[in-house]
This record gives sequence, C-alpha cells and structure tokens, in this order.
Amino acid sequence: MRSLARVIILALAIVPVSLMAQSPRTGTAERRPNILFIMTDDHARRALSCYDSSLIITPSIDRIAQEGVRFTQAFVTNALCGPSRAVILTGQYSHRNGLRDNRDRFDPERITFPRLLQEAGYQTALVGKWHLRSEPRGFDRWTILPGQGDYYNPRFLRMGDTLETTGYVTDIITELTLEALRSMDRDRPFCLLMHHKAPHRNWMPAPRHLTMFQGEDLPEPPTLQDDYATRSAAAREQELEIGRHMFLGMDLKLPVEYVAQFSTDNALIAGFDAVGAWQKILENLTLEQRATWERAYGPENAAFLGAPPQGERLLRWKYQRYIKDYLRCVASVDESVGRVLDYLDSSGLAASTLVVYTSDQGFFLGEHGWFDKRFMYEESAGMPLLLRYPEGITAGVTRNELVLNLDLAPTLLDLAGVTVPDYMQGASLRGLLRGGAAGVWRQALYYHYYEYPHGWHAVKRHYGIRTPSYKLIHFYDDIDAWELYDLQRDPQELRNLIDSPAHRHLVDSLRTVLGGLQRDLGDEF
Repeated sequence: MRSLARVIILALAIVPVSLMAQSPRTGTAERRPNILFIMTDDHARRALSCYDSSLIITPSIDRIAQEGVRFTQAFVTNALCGPSRAVILTGQYSHRNGLRDNRDRFDPERITFPRLLQEAGYQTALVGKWHLRSEPRGFDRWTILPGQGDYYNPRFLRMGDTLETTGYVTDIITELTLEALRSMDRDRPFCLLMHHKAPHRNWMPAPRHLTMFQGEDLPEPPTLQDDYATRSAAAREQELEIGRHMFLGMDLKLPVEYVAQFSTDNALIAGFDAVGAWQKILENLTLEQRATWERAYGPENAAFLGAPPQGERLLRWKYQRYIKDYLRCVASVDESVGRVLDYLDSSGLAASTLVVYTSDQGFFLGEHGWFDKRFMYEESAGMPLLLRYPEGITAGVTRNELVLNLDLAPTLLDLAGVTVPDYMQGASLRGLLRGGAAGVWRQALYYHYYEYPHGWHAVKRHYGIRTPSYKLIHFYDDIDAWELYDLQRDPQELRNLIDSPAHRHLVDSLRTVLGGLQRDLGDEF
C-alpha cells in the first residue's frame, strides 16, 4: 500500500493546476464547426442504453455515441443544477464563477463560451431551461423556461417577452430548436444550446408515454435497501430516500384526495403536496390531458388505494412508480434528439455540426434507496458525455479518461478556433476526440458541494478527490467525517475504508494531494 501511495503522488505531481497537459490554446485553420449543445436535466448514465441497456433503449441518443465519442468517466464538479450549468458556461469551478448553490444568481457580466463564440462571429441561440436567476447574455436570441418550468403547457420567456404554449415541454423545446435551426444563416457558423427540462423531478411523461412499461416490473438496483452500515452520518441523515421522502402527489401521482387525508404522522412526505402544489399542476392540464392522465394512472391508483402496500412492498411500489415515470420522460428526450439529428441529416448540416449530448449531472435511480443527486457518489457526480462531429471526430470511440463538465467550454472554443482564456480551469478534450493516445492526462478530479443547510434534501457539505481507483470524501460544516472507497473492488461504494489500517498510508497521501489541489485551484476556506 505504501508503494501505491507513492505512485499516486508521483502521477499527480506532474499534472499542473488544470490537472492535465494543456492542448493548444487556439484552433487551427480548419472550417469552424456548427455547434448543437444538447443538455438534459438529471439524466443518469444508467438511463442511456449506450451506457447501460438494462432499463431503457435510447436509439437516437445512442447514434451520437456510435457516430462519435463516448466518455465513460465524465463527472461534474458540483452535482447541482445551477452550479453545474455555471461551470459548463464559464469553464470555472463554483468557487470561481460565484454560483455555489441554487440560491445564487449567475452574474450576467461573466464571460461564457457562448459570448466568446458570439464575439468570434458565431450565431448564438438558447432554447429551454436556463435556471440561473438572471437573463442570458451572449445569445443573439433566447427562449427559456422561467425557473424550473412546467412539463405541460409551459410558459417561456423570449427575449424578455412571454410566450404561452400548449403541449408537452420536451416537444415544444424541440419545435423551438428546429425553428432556430431553420433560421440560421448558412454562411456563418452557429452555436445552439438546446436545454431540456426532462427528466427533472416531478417526472411527468408525455401523454403518448404514460402507459410505457405498464404491467412490467423494472429491475431494482441491488442497493435499493442499503443500510449505510459503514458510511458516515451524512449517508443516513439525508432527505432523498424513495421510501421516506418522496411526495405522494407531486412525485408518485397519487390522488389529491388521498394526499389530503394522509396521516399527519407522515407529514414529511405529504407536506409539499399539502400546500396544493400537485393540485395546481393538475389544474393546469387541459381537459383532454387530464382525461388521458386519469385513464393511465387511475387503475393502478385504485389498486393501491384498495390495498395499500406496507413496509418493503411499499418501497418497491414507490420505486416502480418513480423509475417508470423517469424513464418515460427520457423516452421523449430520445425522440427529440432523433428529430433534431434527422433535420441535420436532411438539411445537409450533419457533417459540419458538432453535436454534444450531456446532462447537468447524474441522478440516483434507486441506488442506496435514493433519488436526486448532490452527493459525490458515482451515480450522482457522473454524467453522460457524447460528442459527434463527422468532419473532426473519429466515430465509434470510447474514452475512459477522467473528464469534467469544466472541460466543455475550453473544448468548444478550441474546436471553434477561439482562444481559450487563461482563467478557464478546464482543458480542451480535442486531443481525445480522434481516438489517439491521451498522453499526460488528469489523474484526479476535485469535487465540492456547498448547499447545506439551505436548500433541499439535507445533503451535508463535502469536498473530495477521485482518482481512477479511489475516492476520498470529507463531509464538513456540522459534521467532520471522512470516507474512502476502492472503486475497483467496490464500485457501488458500500464499504468505507477510512478506518482500515491497511489503507492508512493511502489516506494520508490522498489528503496531501487533496490539500494541494485546493490550494492550486484557489478553493481554500
């Protein structure tokens, strides 16, 4: 173990502040690509069949992987919607870009990759979810959802004006994206950000998908009934358990009448529904939409109310209702991606357009009994990352290097031939996109989550380091606890080794590296 610790120290010592050797800071004289940046919200890698086909098949999204590059070890630096989006836009960690949690407002004066592309002559547009508490800058035109937005009949803000719509949000964002693509000047490159709301909570599927998986039992994760036996108190004191913390109406789609009569002993999971939020959502549906919903959910809800399951059976019922709705939302996203890819093909834009597919973070799909994200654990901090560019990327490549959402801004600028600002803390992935050797590459990544005790789900503040083989996490604020995981032998992160005598030297080495990264990155506190 002592020699292994020395190897880690030596491997990390040769990597500078950005944690990897820098690629060229400017692009070449090649034709500048169009950029279509597709980002979903809370899309777990396990819910894309190019990563894992056990839950759902996503043929359209898989096309991007088959015709481009798939990253298997892509992560975020802070698994929360607003902070991750700010990292992607700026190429800076949360402590540098000023947006640590969802209460913060993104400074519209900050330099972002769309703004730099706009200044370099790109046409820039944004459609869909923004969620940064300030109006977008650096876009020639934008149409965004206010806040989280609604799944049905959503209202949009278009350059400050209000756009009322009828229909399903994924379909509407797709239509707005196609409208923007059709309006682009073919003589200039474009950068279009297509940001879907789905599959964010509260997982309301499109009418055509409401009965998808009906009558099936989808596979449960082996850790659905995790007891957190070796973990710190942070794993036990959260509020993101499917069994204890899901809302009966908003999340699980049980009738409003049942929610209203639910025992006050269970106020925690009924509380949000009690203020009428689920009732207001249902009232926003058209009569036809409401009738479709009642036909789809009515029989299952009646069966539940006739003989409510208890204990382990109740947990499993909740899991099945949750995972099916989540995946139904993913199905509409896959259809959306297919429509946009088909347009690129038919319009002759496919070869010259870089398509990026990612999510603002991962999501727990029942692993450890949880939903949501925030933790540094794999399912939450991991994100899907696929890139396709027929004129500049080798097809069918899989990369296993550690990459970050921090790297997206410098990558897009580099491929567009725009100088990457020195203050960006990520690095271009350009050298990885043709299937060649990585050379000197990042051997560790740094993570920091800040939203506690404010916000949702009671996940403790924590920071940590992840190498290809190990993960070290420190939970702090109202707790002082460390966790260590051997990711090769324990990929589900069930055995905390922090007190293992055999790993003492490794822990010391990783703590030293962690402290050095915090100093180099300017995240000392």
